[in-house]
Amino acid sequence: MIVSSKSTLHAGDLVVAAEVSDVLERRGALEDPPVSLAVSDAVALGIAGIFRSDSDSGRVMQRFYRSGSVDSDELIEAAQVEQVFASPEGHASLYCLIGWVRSRMFEVAR
Repeated sequence: MIVSSKSTLHAGDLVVAAEVSDVLERRGALEDPPVSLAVSDAVALGIAGIFRSDSDSGRVMQRFYRSGSVDSDELIEAAQVEQVFASPEGHASLYCLIGWVRSRMFEVAR
């Protein structure tokens, strides 16, 4: 399934960090947080921009960062690969990116 960002602009690093922290805090406060509680489209693009590179997973991030659309399975797999090498903060951001993908998939399924 192709997921697309409704935003054409990516969030900067500071906005990404702040929103990731906020979303994780809000999700952590709930016993069963809804799938829809996810980062914004601009932050999803910003996360992809942070992790774009010449690796296979980085190229998936690059494609999403540039076009705003990508196959959901590819993006989730790329984020999971990047999590292996990421700092704790990067891991959290990628976790939120995966959550964003799942929220978009949930929207389409409804």
